[in-house]
Amino acid sequence: MRIDKYLKVSRIIKRRTLAQEACEAGRVFVNGKVAKPSTDVKVGDVIEVHFGDRVFKCKVTSVDEKVQKNLASSMYEVME
Repeated sequence: MRIDKYLKVSRIIKRRTLAQEACEAGRVFVNGKVAKPSTDVKVGDVIEVHFGDRVFKCKVTSVDEKVQKNLASSMYEVME
C-alpha cells in the first residue's frame, strides 16, 4: 500500500492530500529514508512523521485497505 493512503486509512493523518503534501515536504520517513507519496509500506516498516516540533514514530503491524474508525489504531504500534 502507498504511504499516503496508509497514513489516511490508519488515521495518523486526517486526509490523503495532507499526507501527500507531508511526503512531498520531506516530513515523512520510512525506515529512516525520506518517503515519496508512492512509497510502498509493508508490515514491519518503521514510519516517522514530523508534525512541527513533535515526531510520531510507529511500526506497521497490518496493512488493510479498509478499517473501521475504532480499529484504525491497531494498524500500527507507537514506538516513542
